[in-house]
Amino acid sequence: MKASKNTVLITGGSAGIGYELAKLFLEKGNQVIITGRNKERLAYAASQLPGIIAIRSDVANADQQDELVEKIYNEFPSLNVVINNAGRALLYDVTSVGANAFDKAQEEMLTNYLSVVRLNEHLLPLLRRHDDAAIVNVSSIVALVPGSLVGYSASKAALHSYTRSLRVALEDVPSIKVFELMPPLVNTEFSKEIGGANGISPKIVADEFFESFTNDIYEIHVGQTEQLYQLSLTSPEQALRLMNSQRKQLHLEKQ
Repeated sequence: MKASKNTVLITGGSAGIGYELAKLFLEKGNQVIITGRNKERLAYAASQLPGIIAIRSDVANADQQDELVEKIYNEFPSLNVVINNAGRALLYDVTSVGANAFDKAQEEMLTNYLSVVRLNEHLLPLLRRHDDAAIVNVSSIVALVPGSLVGYSASKAALHSYTRSLRVALEDVPSIKVFELMPPLVNTEFSKEIGGANGISPKIVADEFFESFTNDIYEIHVGQTEQLYQLSLTSPEQALRLMNSQRKQLHLEKQ
């Protein structure tokens, strides 16, 4: 993919990885649109990123997503890159009575997977108009090696499977490239409850993504994610134990 002169939509772009991606794409000479649910956070991001286009929109809300799509078609027909970054992660014990696991998993699945399918479906006709276009789905290493975030892991596994299928389905449309970004634990407000302070900087994620994006590397494993990914291929059980031993240690530290 080209590094500049794109029109880029980043969902969940007001903080964390999305914010750093927006900042980097702006610096490289792209038009960047970010969305977010939180009005104050979105306004702050816009104040820090001169030239950004900020639209308040919740990807999990069908009506708001329809309004976003209509606005994109009417005002930003040059859109050629969609980065599905918005996410939802809830920490709960799936074995605990009263954990309300179904409702929480449903919320995670809607935000992390189903809303991505819906948005891509709506925007694909627009992307087809361009000679150089891309869809980027931000998943996680837990898509391959699940941890204690049961609903989140399952939703990212669904997103990973969908991304691979979408890439195959678009093989006859070479102008649209399908990328998947798999970060490790990242130090953001989003991951605060699950030990995010021990994670890598979202800027590192953005920098590594951009390098892979401009070199057409379609499945992007950032930082230690690559090591865990390789371990999952050679010894899935060992990778699973490693992932969950880290989560158990975090749980003990929080007690």
